[in-house]
Amino acid sequence: MNIDKFLKIFVPKDHSFFPLFESDAENLVKAAEQLVLLMKTTNLEEWEKIYKEIKDIEHIGDEITNNTYQQLNKSFITPFDREDIHELTAHIDDVVDSINGIARRICLYKPKKLIPVFIELSELILEGAKHIETAIHALKDAGNNRKIIMQACDKVKEIEHNADDAYFSGVTDLFENENDSKELLKKNKILEILERCVDEEEDVTDTLKAILIKMA
Repeated sequence: MNIDKFLKIFVPKDHSFFPLFESDAENLVKAAEQLVLLMKTTNLEEWEKIYKEIKDIEHIGDEITNNTYQQLNKSFITPFDREDIHELTAHIDDVVDSINGIARRICLYKPKKLIPVFIELSELILEGAKHIETAIHALKDAGNNRKIIMQACDKVKEIEHNADDAYFSGVTDLFENENDSKELLKKNKILEILERCVDEEEDVTDTLKAILIKMA
C-alpha cells in the first residue's frame, strides 16, 4: 500500500469542502431561475434588472470558487482527489459564467423579441441545475448515495440530448423565418451560448461520475 492510500484510510478527511460544493450548487440554481425569468420577460428595463441579479449571483459564485481553491491549498487530506475538486468547482463556475454571459448579451444586443426556444433552453438549463444540486447534496455520503448521484447525472445527459434537439430546431426555424439579418445574428448567437451552457452542465456531471468511479 502506498503512502497516499495509507493516509486516506487512517487520516481524517477535510469535510469543509461539502458546504462549499452545496453553496455553489444552490447558487447555480438561483442563476438558472433568474435566466428563466429573464426569458419570460419582454421589457428592456426588466432585462437590465434581472441581468444585475444574475451578475450579483455570478460574483457570489466567484467568491465560492476562490474559497474552495483556498481551502484546497490549505488541506492535507481531501474527501476525494484534488484535481477532481478543482475540476468540479471550475465546471460549476463555467455554467454560472455562461448564464451571466447569456443575460449580458440579451441586454447588449436588445433583440426585438425573445423567441420561444430561448425559454425552452433556459428551462432545460434550470432543470439540469436542479439535478446537479441533488447530486452535490448526495456527494457527502457518496458511498450510500451512489444511485442518487448517478440518476441525477443520467438526467442531465438526457437534458443535454433534449437541448441539442431544441437548439437545431430553433436554428432551423430562425433561418427559415427571420428576415432581419441583424436579428438573425443576434438570436443565433444567444442560441449558441444557451446550448453550450447545457453542455457545460454535462461537464459537471462527468466529473461527478469520475469521482464515483475513483471512490469505488
